[in-house]
Amino acid sequence: MKAEIDWDIPATPPGWKGALQRFMGPGKTRAEQQAELTGSLACTALLGWHLIAAPIHGSWPQWALAALIGLDLVGGVMTNATNAAKRWYHHKPPRARLGFVAAHTAYLAAMAFVVMDTAWSWFLANTTLLLAGALLIEKARLEAKRPAAMAAYMTAILVNQTALPVPDTLDWFTTLFFLKLLVCHLVPEAPLRSPGRPGEHTR
Repeated sequence: MKAEIDWDIPATPPGWKGALQRFMGPGKTRAEQQAELTGSLACTALLGWHLIAAPIHGSWPQWALAALIGLDLVGGVMTNATNAAKRWYHHKPPRARLGFVAAHTAYLAAMAFVVMDTAWSWFLANTTLLLAGALLIEKARLEAKRPAAMAAYMTAILVNQTALPVPDTLDWFTTLFFLKLLVCHLVPEAPLRSPGRPGEHTR
């Protein structure tokens, strides 16, 4: 059975509800919403268990900041993987996506200088990996964007595992961080839906 592609972006309501839809991607179906929520809850629980079982050697504010960033990354991976987010963010010009990615250098700074206490080399290396990877993906031809993203993602992860070690408690960060931005956010994909099931957009 052949899948259908839905490029239509539905109108959004005024106020905060519309702003939230425009941030996460308008036109999310109930199936997308359910999968996003289930995946986010399951992975947040696993990450929370990891942080409790192997606590960060530092203050409670450091632990809380790491947990908050982890929660955002888990939700960000799931949200940016939806058809709604792909359709929304990839109808915008490249500078909008690159701006979104660049804003996440604040996460690298928070992890390096608050959670890990001034890890300059880690911060500079990961900022370079992030921005270089993002530019590579955006400059690649359309048919090459997905493999370019996978190459940039694997490079970032392997560099971190071999040359930029962090405490075991924080080994999840770069995996989720680069997955959210280089793969889920920057790779354009056709918004597929099951055939014969229009009109399922949530409001």
